[in-house]
Amino acid sequence: MAREFKMPDVGEGLTEAEILKWYVQPGDTVEDGQVVCEVETAKAAVELPIPFDGVVKELRFPEGTTVDVGQVIIAVDVAGDAPAPEPEAVADAAPAEEAEPQGRQPVLVGYGVAETSTKRRARKGAEVPANGTAAPAVAQRPLAKPPVRKLARDLGVDLTTVIPSHPDGIISREDVHAAVAPAPEVPAQSPAPAPVSAPVPAAPAASYDGVRETRIPVKGVRKATAQAMIGSAFTAPHVTEFVTVDVTRTMKLVEELKADKDMQGLRVNPLLLISKALLVAIKRNPEVNAAWDEGHDGKAEIVQKHYVNLGIAAATPRGLIVPNIKDAQAKTLPELATSLGELVSTAREGRTSPGAMQGGTVTITNVGVFGIDTGTPILNPGESAILAVGAIKLQPWVHKGKVKPRQVTTLALSFDHRLVDGELGSKVLADVAAVLERPKRLITWS
Repeated sequence: MAREFKMPDVGEGLTEAEILKWYVQPGDTVEDGQVVCEVETAKAAVELPIPFDGVVKELRFPEGTTVDVGQVIIAVDVAGDAPAPEPEAVADAAPAEEAEPQGRQPVLVGYGVAETSTKRRARKGAEVPANGTAAPAVAQRPLAKPPVRKLARDLGVDLTTVIPSHPDGIISREDVHAAVAPAPEVPAQSPAPAPVSAPVPAAPAASYDGVRETRIPVKGVRKATAQAMIGSAFTAPHVTEFVTVDVTRTMKLVEELKADKDMQGLRVNPLLLISKALLVAIKRNPEVNAAWDEGHDGKAEIVQKHYVNLGIAAATPRGLIVPNIKDAQAKTLPELATSLGELVSTAREGRTSPGAMQGGTVTITNVGVFGIDTGTPILNPGESAILAVGAIKLQPWVHKGKVKPRQVTTLALSFDHRLVDGELGSKVLADVAAVLERPKRLITWS
């Protein structure tokens, strides 16, 4: 009896996901809770565990395919009596502890699957039948990281034909580019002279290892980001204000905190104090922490938030994502440092869950890490403000009546002008600047 496993609906409004990697092949035995594939939604890359035991019969889609939620992605031969209900039905049937005998609803890793139930199984090797003849072995899968596999798909390169240059056998981006470069021409015997004709303009020289253009499908995180930014830019009337501030004292405080025993082992950097400064400014100007709701009956409302889910823009190999720290306003400085460290490391490893990117209220984007002075950031949909932090540079600055070298940066605050007028936006930006110029205000204002 065969059972089918469908691409699950994770309940975050996502309608599709791309299959990045299969961990099983037809003929493999799978167990309830075993991770069978990795998929990329519009928000993050996550792993899918299968909710029943059996033997893989068929993989319905190859890697690199974008599949709609609800489509069957894998068929499994199972033993037993009546099949368990469809995954969608299980969620509506009963609480988790009562539904266990019927089977569990498939969920994405990162959404709460028990750690003991999420496991990968190594593929089985070739088995030898009773007659002693070895069964055909499954071709070994080339070793390459997901970004390299994506590059190969975009360039139309079959990874099984690529020869890895690294001794560990892992295919690199350079190996993929080398596979699409034109092969060297073999000198041939000189032909007879041809009639002289008009000169032909030389073709433009190829670039990037012989590749003139690369077309990259817009999907996953990039597609979601593009849609969100278009929606935000043409829905919320943006206003951006700027201020240049001397942050020398803040930089000295960063060094002092690194030596503080209470901060040992924590991520201490300027972003930590900038985050704290923004939280203090929001506390002093709570009206900025709000959202615009058009309402179902045409009566718009301003929704005042009494919590701050602080978003931090993070550049990852899959594109820009903005996970947020829940209830950041209630965290002490060490707790905020811990949360920032976890947020950054999780994003870099590609393990950010969709839930971590939902419900943000305000955001910080640190363009200064790229050496940029400032920018005019676009609001995340549903948020009221976003603070851009420029590069911190040593510059001549008038300090106590004399020109001295000081650590200086430029801040830019974009806000929704339906919610935030110029006075309120100016107060928030001025408060952030004041705290960073004299960080002792953190004690008296927070």
